Amino acid sequence: MRTLIIDDERLARIELRRLLQEFPKINIVGEAANADEALLLIDELDPELLFLDIQMPGKNGFELLTALKGSAPDVIFTTAFDEYAIKAFEFNALDYLLKPIDTERLREAISRIED
Repeated sequence: MRTLIIDDERLARIELRRLLQEFPKINIVGEAANADEALLLIDELDPELLFLDIQMPGKNGFELLTALKGSAPDVIFTTAFDEYAIKAFEFNALDYLLKPIDTERLREAISRIED
């Protein structure tokens, strides 16, 4: 599954990439540090799945999804803030993972995708 990681924190991207190595069906095709970079990569790489942070400089994760033209990839939000969970599911999120990401929760989220 072609996957894009979108997070303004470099260390968070590195950690998520490390955690995702356990899942052979997840193919990370790129990373973006903000919504503007992500929009270009989504258009170029056509990912099937986004791991998307919410609070980023410039556009937030919700604004990024609103800016997408056509159908959006599946989304798993990754954030340090629990107060956006309800809004995330209004955007049809597959899951909502709190940082630091728990390996078991990540496994559950990915198993839903693979089923």
